[in-house]
Amino acid sequence: MKIGRLLQAALIGFWVALSATQSGIAAPARDVSDRPRNPSFAGSYWGDVERGWFWYEDPLMEPDPPKAVPPTTPPKQPKKAPELVELERLQKQLEDARKIAVIRPTEQNVLRYMRLEADVVRRATKFSEVAQRLGWTNAELDMSLEGRPVNPLALQAYNQKTSADAETAIGALARDHAIFFFFRSDCPYCHVYAPVLERFASSYGIMVVPISVDGGAVPPFESPRADNGISRTLNVSQVPATFLAQPTTGVITPIGFGVLSTDQLVNRLTTIASPETQRDLPSLSRRISLD
Repeated sequence: MKIGRLLQAALIGFWVALSATQSGIAAPARDVSDRPRNPSFAGSYWGDVERGWFWYEDPLMEPDPPKAVPPTTPPKQPKKAPELVELERLQKQLEDARKIAVIRPTEQNVLRYMRLEADVVRRATKFSEVAQRLGWTNAELDMSLEGRPVNPLALQAYNQKTSADAETAIGALARDHAIFFFFRSDCPYCHVYAPVLERFASSYGIMVVPISVDGGAVPPFESPRADNGISRTLNVSQVPATFLAQPTTGVITPIGFGVLSTDQLVNRLTTIASPETQRDLPSLSRRISLD
């Protein structure tokens, strides 16, 4: 009898729950947040039963510890020589003293600047004297041995040698070269330059080919050649113009424009004929047809 009543009560409860589900009425959720928990179950399923047990949770990842940044040390600067330190100090003292003396030119300020300047001049003079003595005793450091000397006797010998070398070089050019002289009959500079060029050519035995741009003549070149367009080919825009030509190869090189002295002609011809000029300035010369 008692079992029958229990079974009847269970059926009634099941029927009520089933009816509530079918009618869309959901049972209110139970708030278990305030339920007291047994501290002995902490960290186990029984201590946090509301979270369930039928899914897998990834363990919490611990953050990476911050990487230690090595301390940055500035690069070591090479130690300056004490002479450089002293020079920089002296330069700053002199510049500061000059600025102060300019802005406030009192007797004391100007005197301080002048004393510092005198000290710098003495140091520079001492340096110059030591350098001069070293140049005397070391041939490779004596610049007076290179180029044009300053001693009168050495200068005389230098000029003689230079003249002999120039005569030899221009003589070699004269064997297969000629000077092209472009001019106009109404050009006063051409009239002045023509006799100079004629005397130079006679002295060194080199031929001059006078070319008249306007068809006229200038003494002593009374029978010049007419311009056949070569002045335009060589871009002769100003007269007198002087060129060195090698008729056999058609190579022509400008010597200069305007009136040239004998010394300038000698210097420029020997310079053009030097191997250094031909090597360093290959575009100086042009090759054209001289037929």
